[in-house]
Formats: sequence, C-alpha cells, structure tokens
Amino acid sequence: MHFTAQTSFDDVVERDFMVGDVPGVLWSPATGSEGAPLLLMGHGGGLHKKAQGLVARANHYVSAYGFTVAAIDAPGHGDRPRSAQDQQWVAALLHAQAAGEPIGPIVVEYNSSLAERAVPEWQATIDALQALPEIGTEAPIGYGGMTLATVIGLPLTADDSRITAAVFGGVFVYEALTEAAKRITVPIEFLLPWDDEDIDRQSGLDLFDAFASKEKTLHANPGGHHQTPWFETENSARFYARHFGRAATLAA
Repeated sequence: MHFTAQTSFDDVVERDFMVGDVPGVLWSPATGSEGAPLLLMGHGGGLHKKAQGLVARANHYVSAYGFTVAAIDAPGHGDRPRSAQDQQWVAALLHAQAAGEPIGPIVVEYNSSLAERAVPEWQATIDALQALPEIGTEAPIGYGGMTLATVIGLPLTADDSRITAAVFGGVFVYEALTEAAKRITVPIEFLLPWDDEDIDRQSGLDLFDAFASKEKTLHANPGGHHQTPWFETENSARFYARHFGRAATLAA
C-alpha cells in the first residue's frame, strides 16, 4: 500500500491509496485512531469509492463513532477501466432497461464476474491495512454495503474470518450468494427495500433466511432500490459498535 493524497476536514483525515493497481480511500479520526475498529465499505453498481452517499456514511462512522473506514473501487468502476467483457455487459444492461426487458439474468452474470475478481482484491487490501501501525492485526473488522457491495461482501465475509460483523441488502439473489450466506455465522443486519421495482421481495426474505448467523436482524423499509433511509446508517453504526466492543462516542 502506498498513499497518494491526503486531506483533512472536521477532524476526519482522508487518504487516497493504491494496493497494486487497485485504488482506495481511507478515512480516519484526526486523533486517537490507533486500534480503532476498521469498517470496510463497498459501493453500489455503477458507483465508486467516493460516491456521495458512501462518503457521507464514512464521515459519520469516523466522526461520531471513531471508526476507521476503507473503500476501494470494484473492477471496472471509479478509476478502474472496464474490460471489453464488462463493456458488453453494461451495454446489454442498458439495452434491456431501455426496452423494458428483464435485467436480472444480465446483472447476475455481470455481478458474478465482479465478485470473483473483487474478493481477492479486498483480501489484499485488508492485508495492507493491517500492516499499517495505526490499524494492526488486533482491530476488529466489519463490512457494509448494498447492491453490488453485497454481491462482493457475501463471499468475502464467508471466506475471510477477519470480518466479524456485516451489513448487507438490496441484491439480485442467485445460487452462489445463497450458498455464501449459508456459510456466514457472524452477526449481520439485512436491509430490504420493500418496494424494489427490480428485485423480487421474496428473494430477499429467502436470502435472509439462508444466513447461518445466530444473530441476524431484518430491516425492511418502504421504498425502491435506492431509497434506504438515512437513519439506517445510525442503526448500522450502533450495530457495529456493539459487536466491536467499543462504546459509541457521539459527536457533541
């Protein structure tokens, strides 16, 4: 890992980094960050590591709860060019949307490829983050994100025992995701947009049921695919804080 830029605002330090050819960003408290819990945040499909909503949540987790937060660009997203195959999937998706045709089969195929590539990248990023003296190997680690972030986060959490709590939701469900959920035993929260126009509600309920976690909570909210209310960010922060064993330090 090497850092390429740094800015500070409102007691939050933001540092851009590279792990190999994967770009990322790390948000940390300006003081007292040593040993702070590490939260890995994924972005949605078509977005990137500095999407407006992700940055807002990251700053809240850092300033209000003292977490350290990291995000990376998924393959073909943000500062990473799309492959020729990625371009074909995106073109097919846009065509299906414009024609009013089902997009599920295309999304599943595309997402499966993205997850296969992204999971090893996240694991390499965790290795690099744990090598930083202010993080180390003892800091508890969580993962969070919806849509594409869930597609990547499910197999990542199932395969990497360093992740001890996770928040998922809003995803096209297919067999590989269900099988990953069956291997996840850490505490989870699952966010379900109740009126999602693209994703069948029952598939989300079935995925929640598949998790092997002894502690799992379903949060269903009215609204479509991208309409998760802001208060769920606060709910998730308290969920992480509880399982990280770190009392919340609310901003004055």
